[in-house]
Amino acid sequence: REQLVVSVARLAGVTREQFLRDVYPRRKPVVLKGMELGTCTTKWTVDYLSQAEGSKEVKIHVSTVPQMDFLSKNFVYRYFVPRPLDEKYYLRSVGEDARKDIADIRKQFPVLAEDVQIPEYFEKEQFFSSVFRISSAGLQLWTHYDVMDNFLIQVTGKKRVVLYSPRDAPYLYLSGTKSEVLDVDKPDLEKYPLFVKAKRYQCFLEAGDVLFIPALWFHNVISEEFGVALNVFWKHLPAESYDKSDTYGNKDPTAASRAIQILDRALKTLEELPEEYRDFYARRMVLRIQEKAYRNDYG
Repeated sequence: REQLVVSVARLAGVTREQFLRDVYPRRKPVVLKGMELGTCTTKWTVDYLSQAEGSKEVKIHVSTVPQMDFLSKNFVYRYFVPRPLDEKYYLRSVGEDARKDIADIRKQFPVLAEDVQIPEYFEKEQFFSSVFRISSAGLQLWTHYDVMDNFLIQVTGKKRVVLYSPRDAPYLYLSGTKSEVLDVDKPDLEKYPLFVKAKRYQCFLEAGDVLFIPALWFHNVISEEFGVALNVFWKHLPAESYDKSDTYGNKDPTAASRAIQILDRALKTLEELPEEYRDFYARRMVLRIQEKAYRNDYG
């Protein structure tokens, strides 16, 4: 049993107007090539990065295995970067206070920010964050979704990105915003038998490529070699739709959170019924949700 694999479309020379008219409304991942990203693609060597911001300390994820798991937290945080060969490193920049401030390369890494020309294919007031990332070779990040649209800008190095549509959420064994299936290439099908039903979208990013990841699309990223990237997130829903305490761009919209809370209360109420009745009315509830809320126009 194997997943259906679909290659993500690759488009070159897409202007802002073309993106907003032809690409953005389709709500599917696309690799944009030939974008003007500034001098970062040539300047950001290891030596330059280690010196550009002086003695600034950063917190990194450190793991002894390549597949980092946010559910079991199989990594630790450190404020320095030793270089033993048996550990994997991942830097995900955060605000000065990670609980209150968003990541913004212009604030956390102002020298590096001068080297980057961010593709502003959105209005300035929609901007949410710009996340600076460094990954060691072989590192694999857990499959998850974000609630905002974003560009993954691959500045140096190469990545493989595997994506899954929001409609395939029933097959991804979710725990919050994350999938329990860590190894998407060799999944444990005895434990996760429905995973093969999820259609797998895949692309390979090289230096200078920009991947558009629409909100709610699941993505799993492997760094095929040491690399530096920048994620830019923006709000495409009205600003009041988002959780004001969200500094990472991955908290469910407030209306969705309320709906889930209401559902949890409804399910608890069903527990008052005998099993036969509980099963019957639960199925009626599912049918009602499908009738009232499911889309029928997915491509």
